[in-house]
Amino acid sequence: MKWLGNVTRDRQGVPTAPPRRLAGRALLGALAVAAAVAGPLAPPAHAAPATAAPVAAAPVDELTGMDPSRDGQWQLAKLQAQAAWQSSTGRGVVVAVVDSGVDGSHPDLAGQVLPGVDLVSSGVDGPDPVGHGTTVAGLIAGRRDDDRGAVGLAPDAKILPVRVLDQENRYDSAVTVANGVRWAVDHGARVINLSLGGTDTSAPLAAAIDYAFARNVVVVACTGNLATSTGRDVWYPAREPGVLAVTGLDANDNLWSGAITGHETVLSAPATAIYGARPGGYWLMQGTSFAAPLVAATAALVLAKYPQMSAADVVNRITTTARDLGPTGRDDRFGYGMVDPVAALTSDVPSVGRNPLDDNGSPGSVGFGWAPGLDPDSGAAAAPGADPLSVAAPEQQTRWAAHPAGQVDNSARERLWPGLALFVALLTSAALAVRRFRQTRR
Repeated sequence: MKWLGNVTRDRQGVPTAPPRRLAGRALLGALAVAAAVAGPLAPPAHAAPATAAPVAAAPVDELTGMDPSRDGQWQLAKLQAQAAWQSSTGRGVVVAVVDSGVDGSHPDLAGQVLPGVDLVSSGVDGPDPVGHGTTVAGLIAGRRDDDRGAVGLAPDAKILPVRVLDQENRYDSAVTVANGVRWAVDHGARVINLSLGGTDTSAPLAAAIDYAFARNVVVVACTGNLATSTGRDVWYPAREPGVLAVTGLDANDNLWSGAITGHETVLSAPATAIYGARPGGYWLMQGTSFAAPLVAATAALVLAKYPQMSAADVVNRITTTARDLGPTGRDDRFGYGMVDPVAALTSDVPSVGRNPLDDNGSPGSVGFGWAPGLDPDSGAAAAPGADPLSVAAPEQQTRWAAHPAGQVDNSARERLWPGLALFVALLTSAALAVRRFRQTRR
C-alpha cells in the first residue's frame, strides 16, 4: 500500500482515509446528526445580561414634526366620527394605554388622564420619554372642546396610563407587559390597548390577557410593522385568540404597505398620515400602532352607550358590523374589514355567550377559555385564596402546560433523547466499520 500524503489506497486502489481518521470522521458525523436532531439548547432561565438587546419592541413608526389641523385628521371623516358622536362620546369608560407612558399635561389630554403606573423607571425620566403612548392616548381620547389640536375618536373617555416601554420604545420582558395588563384590569380599565408586540409568545402575558377576559375587559393589539420585524408573522399578543388584532389601512382603503397582516388579523383601521399629540407638540405618523387605538376607541364608544354590555358582546358587535374589504367575509389581509363605529353603535346585533374570537386555542403554551383550576370536565376548583389565572402554581394547572418566560423549555430535552439514541447507533456502526477495515488489511 503506497502512502499519498494523508490518503492511502486500499487493495482495489480506491483512496481511503487512515483508520484513525475514518473513525474520527464517523464520530464527527454522528455528533453532527445528534446535534441536528436534538436542536439548539434552551437558554438558561436568567440568561439575559444587562447589555443584551431587548427581545421585543413596540413599532418604530415613521414620525415627522407637524402642527395638526382638524382637516388633516382624515381618519375621523373616514370613520364618520361626527355621526358616531351623536350616539356616544365614550363618557365614563376607562381605556388603559399600556405603552411608553402618557403626557397628561398635553393640551389635548388635559383632564383626560387618570393616575397610572410606571413599571419601567418609576417616573424618573418623565411621564412619556418616547411620545408613542401620548400619541396613542390622543387618538383615543383627545379633547374636542375647542377647534385646536388632535381630537380622539372617543373624546370623553378617560385614559389609564401604564408604562411598560423603555426610552427606546422597547420592553425587555413580556412579564412587564403582563404585569401592566393585570394592573390595568385591577384599576378599572374596560378596554386595554396594546400598541406593541414581538415575535415570541409568552405564557405570563397570555395568562394576563385571559385574566382580562375573565373580568370582562376588551383587549386590542396591533398586528405589527414590517420595518421593525424580522418576519411577516402577526405580532404577539395580537395573535392571541380573543384579542382584537388590528392591521393598518391607507386613505384609499388599501392595506398599508408597511403593515403586517395574516390569518390572525381581525380588523383594519386607518394607519397612515395620522396627526397626533406628542410631548411638547404634534407629529405626523404611520403604523399599526395608531390603527389599534381607533378600534380601542370604538370599543369605548360602544361601552359608553351600552354600559352593561359584556366584553364578548362588544367584540362581537365590532367585528360583525365592520365594513367588509377585499374578499367577502373575513380574510387574511383585512380581517372582517374596516372598523365602523357608527354601525357598531346603531346596528341590531344579537347577544353572544362568549367571545367569538376565543377558540380555546393558543399559539403559546397557555390555553384560553377556562382558567387553570377551573376545568369544566373535572369540576375542579382552584385552591382557596389562589389566583385562578396565575401560571405560577403547578397544582392549579389542570389544563394548561404553561412555560413562563425565562424558564427552560423542556421540549429541547424531549428532542434530545432520539438524538442520543441515533448517536449511539452511529457510533457503534463506526466502530464496526473500523474493525472490518482492520480485518481486510490482514
